[in-house]
Amino acid sequence: MVKTKDRTREKSGRAAWKFEAPPAPTLSDLRAGGERRKAWVKYHLTDNVQNVLDLATHFGLKLIPIEACSAIGARLARFAVPRWHKVALQRARANIRELKPDWSDAEVEAAVWRNFDNQGRLMTEFSVLEELVPKGRVTFHNTEPAQAAAAAGPVILLALHLGNWEVLAPGIVALGIHPTDNHVPPKQRARAWIANRVRERIGIRFLPAGVEAIRPAIKILKAGGAISIFGDEGFQKKIMAPFFHREPHLEGNLAIAVRLARHTGATIVPGYVLRTRGCRFELHGITPITLPPTDDPAGRLREDVMMLNDAIEPVILAHLDQWYFIDNRLH
Repeated sequence: MVKTKDRTREKSGRAAWKFEAPPAPTLSDLRAGGERRKAWVKYHLTDNVQNVLDLATHFGLKLIPIEACSAIGARLARFAVPRWHKVALQRARANIRELKPDWSDAEVEAAVWRNFDNQGRLMTEFSVLEELVPKGRVTFHNTEPAQAAAAAGPVILLALHLGNWEVLAPGIVALGIHPTDNHVPPKQRARAWIANRVRERIGIRFLPAGVEAIRPAIKILKAGGAISIFGDEGFQKKIMAPFFHREPHLEGNLAIAVRLARHTGATIVPGYVLRTRGCRFELHGITPITLPPTDDPAGRLREDVMMLNDAIEPVILAHLDQWYFIDNRLH
């Protein structure tokens, strides 16, 4: 996918982003030579080799036991990270040291490698994602308030990138909630196809990527439905949320969630998944958040955003070893 700046700007001055799939190079590009020929070769030949490998890996991993599938991902991470992701490794160490100043070097190092093990596992676990809830590998904690909120009216499910966050989708559907998801498809065509196929089979619908998701999201919420959006986020390898000890901003998903909730009356329902051991998980609900009444939503925006941040930040701080963005830049 490619990002293009939309002319529409928020009051903060940040340009909104659109996501568009790049067009496939044509035979005229092949004949043109130069960079256009290289683009044709990459799209139709080189990339398709990787696409075949991705598809073979995805369907091949379905043929082995669930625990073995997950363990392969951890082994691959242990092999790949110190060789090809040295910068990410250094950032993860530095961030954990800063966020956990009372931890010893041994505790930091152990947390770093638990984190990369988790990241490796979640990549291969996509092949068995549909099996985890039916086979009893997910337990549910404090999810009744989320079900009650969804039954009463529109909800914005505020997800976190903890554990294997993809488990949230089948878990939420198992609770009887069918959200429409805000997501950015992977750049690789086969991986995008796999992700869409798995999520659709689970029962998840999709919003358009980028700024074009806003109008359909509002329509769904005004009809009493549910959408999901991630509250924690990284952009261009920098941690955008939570804020931790940094100056808050109004340019991320937390502000979007607040604006949508104010516009539609939706309840904000945070939730997350933690890995317990191997390929077993807990799905946790956080107490739903109803924004307090106000005659000045714009004037309260910062305060409302901090309310959401204060709900998710302690959870992430408690589980940095399972947080996806720990290897992004904190400053």
